[in-house]
Amino acid sequence: MTAAVRPAPEAAEDPADPADRLTRRVLAALHREDVLGLRTGGLLEQRADGPWLRGGRLALPVAEDGFQSRWTARRPLLELDGRPLTALDEVLAAVASLADPRDRDGHAAFAEECRQALATMRLHRRARPGVLAALADRFGPDPADWTGPTASLGFDTLAAYLDHPVHPAGLGRAGLTEDHLRAHAPEFHPAFELRWLVLPERALTVHGTGPLPAWWPTPADLGCTGRGLTLPVHPLTAAPELAALVPGAHLAERRYLTVRPTLSMRTVAVVQDPSLHLKLPLATSTLGLRNRRTIKPGSLVDGAAGQRLLAAVTAREPRFAGTVLHADEQCFAHAGHELLAVLLRRQPAGLDEAVTVPLAALLATAPTGRTVLDHLADRFHGGDVLHLYDDLLRLLLDWHTALFSYGIALEAHQQNTSLVLDRPGGRTRLRLLLKDDDGPRINTARLGELASYSHEFDDARISGTDDRPVTDLFATITGHLCTGSLAFGLAELGRAPLAHALGLLRSRLAEAVDRIGPAGAPLRAALLDAEELPVKAMVTAGTLLSKERSGAADINKHYTTGPNYLRAATG
Repeated sequence: MTAAVRPAPEAAEDPADPADRLTRRVLAALHREDVLGLRTGGLLEQRADGPWLRGGRLALPVAEDGFQSRWTARRPLLELDGRPLTALDEVLAAVASLADPRDRDGHAAFAEECRQALATMRLHRRARPGVLAALADRFGPDPADWTGPTASLGFDTLAAYLDHPVHPAGLGRAGLTEDHLRAHAPEFHPAFELRWLVLPERALTVHGTGPLPAWWPTPADLGCTGRGLTLPVHPLTAAPELAALVPGAHLAERRYLTVRPTLSMRTVAVVQDPSLHLKLPLATSTLGLRNRRTIKPGSLVDGAAGQRLLAAVTAREPRFAGTVLHADEQCFAHAGHELLAVLLRRQPAGLDEAVTVPLAALLATAPTGRTVLDHLADRFHGGDVLHLYDDLLRLLLDWHTALFSYGIALEAHQQNTSLVLDRPGGRTRLRLLLKDDDGPRINTARLGELASYSHEFDDARISGTDDRPVTDLFATITGHLCTGSLAFGLAELGRAPLAHALGLLRSRLAEAVDRIGPAGAPLRAALLDAEELPVKAMVTAGTLLSKERSGAADINKHYTTGPNYLRAATG
């Protein structure tokens, strides 16, 4: 399968009505995750307009895909008993009517997620031109010139307009209104002030030895009398009942500290100190009903432990000391509840002259109408987009395969991994910046002298003695989300034939696997030579089915399978 090379530099804008686009994505996800046997129970038939998959009472027009499924939805259309359904609500109602009665609540919840996502897509279509113009006025039209931690938030804004590579309703946030989004969501680049909770000192668990920033408020700064410790609260989470969770606590009326949202929305950057981010519980769900954006205290423990483990690996692999950077996530506090917590994430020093862009923003549209990737390639790689992609692959895959040799895979997806580009001495330098190390998978049998680090994690699901959870996470995160999606995106944008982009990805992965020697054999077998690759089943595990029905121990690491585009690729 190849894609024709198209010379036009503009980003690919989907002209389809948002409802049609979302309906296609929903149907693609339902097929990929084999809901009602749409994938495994379907028989291929040719009609005058192209191929269809028919299974039982349903039929779906399809086209070849190859990324995470062999086929994907070709049109926003599903047939039920030969009757065409095109409206999203009626498609979802038809699927729900055929589902097991035990799953009807999940289907109803998914329908609501889709309605929220559609409302957001329509809001984006109205708001995006004005937001892009405002970013150009503030930072300049060329994002390759957006240097430093303040300007890097502009990339989060651009990325927020893109669909999630896997979840069809990823733009939706449960329970939030248009006013909520305009005032607090990254796609609007807003600034707002935080609320604060004042708690008795004994109620707060604090981790980290460094001093708090000078601007951290005292109770008096918040207009409160008496002593206590202060804890920031996101305005969308602030409610009087929060104080009732801790005896002696109270919610200050005075707002304090101006922040802007990052791509994750629950993490905000401090305007006066933009290298410091605060990760705060947010009372909503994204990417599935059960994917709550609160913060369990154990996840803060795991993030700090993950960072320490990565530092120990880097000490043994010194080539990464200057090329893979890590946000400091050792300082956090919580009051024993998932709505009462904060992580103080400090960005590494020395990024003021660098362009720091999350991988999620590379294919986003800049104010000029071109992609961010095109602009970065112009400034740092002589206009050669594939050269930039190749440099990214070399470093990213070298790092993650080196981690695999220690039995480690990270959930460092396209939002948690940033590309850092600068030109010290006039020569292009490419580095990675990682954050959110709380969800790895570790085969402790491979840790060797680092085995003691595995005992520092709170989540028992992190550590085991099997390679499979590690290769699954590598395939779905480093493979699909960080590298494979870019290869398919480059082809869709006409930057390279798909076979060439995938061939480059396979070659760089094979080189990285070879570099770690015999330790890489399971990774080669699972990624390069396997007939199929694991694929996230996000809709099934996150919303449609209960954990008891899906069997998902972790909704973010529950998989189906798809074609191995790496195995078929040739350089």
